[in-house]
Amino acid sequence: MSVLEMKVPSPGESISEVEIAQWLVADGDYVEKDQAIAEVDSDKATLELPAEESGIITLKAEEGDVVKVGQVVCLIDTSAARPAGAPVAEKVAEVQAAPVVEKTTAAPSPDPIKKETYAAGTPSVAAAKIMAENNVPAAKVAGSGKDGRITKQDVVAAMSGGFSADAAQGWGGTRDQSREKMSMLRRKIAERLVAVKSETAMLTTFNEIDMKPIMDLRNKYKDLFAKHHEVNLGFMSFFTKAVTEALNIFPAVNAQIDGNEIVYHNYADIGIAVSSPKGLMVPVVRNAEQMSLADIEREIKRLAIKARDGKITPDDMTGGTFTITNGGVFGSMLSTPIINPPQSAILGMHNIVERPVAINGKVEIRPIMYLALSYDHRIIDGKESVGFLVKVKEMLENPERMLFGAKDPHAVLLGL
Repeated sequence: MSVLEMKVPSPGESISEVEIAQWLVADGDYVEKDQAIAEVDSDKATLELPAEESGIITLKAEEGDVVKVGQVVCLIDTSAARPAGAPVAEKVAEVQAAPVVEKTTAAPSPDPIKKETYAAGTPSVAAAKIMAENNVPAAKVAGSGKDGRITKQDVVAAMSGGFSADAAQGWGGTRDQSREKMSMLRRKIAERLVAVKSETAMLTTFNEIDMKPIMDLRNKYKDLFAKHHEVNLGFMSFFTKAVTEALNIFPAVNAQIDGNEIVYHNYADIGIAVSSPKGLMVPVVRNAEQMSLADIEREIKRLAIKARDGKITPDDMTGGTFTITNGGVFGSMLSTPIINPPQSAILGMHNIVERPVAINGKVEIRPIMYLALSYDHRIIDGKESVGFLVKVKEMLENPERMLFGAKDPHAVLLGL
């Protein structure tokens, strides 16, 4: 008998342990090489653990166990033959590439071997957490896991497909309570947020943006932009571009404290906060200062899809020098965002609301967004923080200021 010991690989630098979020296979199952057998949580991301070889698997850790990097979590008997009738695991690439086939009206052939088990309709740990957070009833989710178990991917797919008005579960009229263990990622987030509040001199300054120039520019060019660059033109690329220009003028906002030294960065790695089924993620757009608006939009889209699909890696989220978060997509009017350590500042975007403002001595209705810059006062003075926010405001209200000497600034800015 030839047995392979599967050890926990290192998810990234400085990560020494992970938590088994859920096993995607059962003890004694036959697994294929590269088949996803488990989801593991680190303090930075959730990752899938693929089987290194084909064979019969023996689990050596339970769901919820915290295991060290390099620790053996399962054994695979590579000499075992595939059991008769064992289904062949579908590879992820094949599933993603497979075209959608329209269902026929022919009656399905009976399958006397398949039978209902306790797992049918039962959500995994990760799936149950997402369902509880989003009020998703189990009856609305079709399980595709082993024996009909509901997986995280099933819940995400069901949520993206939408529910009818009566799908959400209301109050049950009971006094019941439930408890669930915080994931390693959520515990790390909580730990870092508390540390930021206690270890930094955090202060927030505010300003407002007249979004009409950006909205007019976007409405004028969005169709041509999408056709030319094959990506949609959103507001985030404008804000990212304005931020990188302002960081060049106020380098302290792009710096960080390391012991008794201030580390200045001659580049802008911008963290973009995105919502995912596992919570808030902050993937990093690297060297954003060198990107065009189209490049920024493509990279944000790529990272957002990875976060949504649970494919984001620790490398995607480390090394940022400044962060932008957009609470406006959830309807937030105003907030004080918390710094993402070891960075020294974060910009908060909010919803766009039509408000009466004074324009050349007259009252006009304009689409206004409030901006908030939270910063570490130990390294950034009030003059720099206010100046930075004013510069961002100036460039967004006058998009041509992002370029110098351009004959057709709008077209050049959009790369047309």
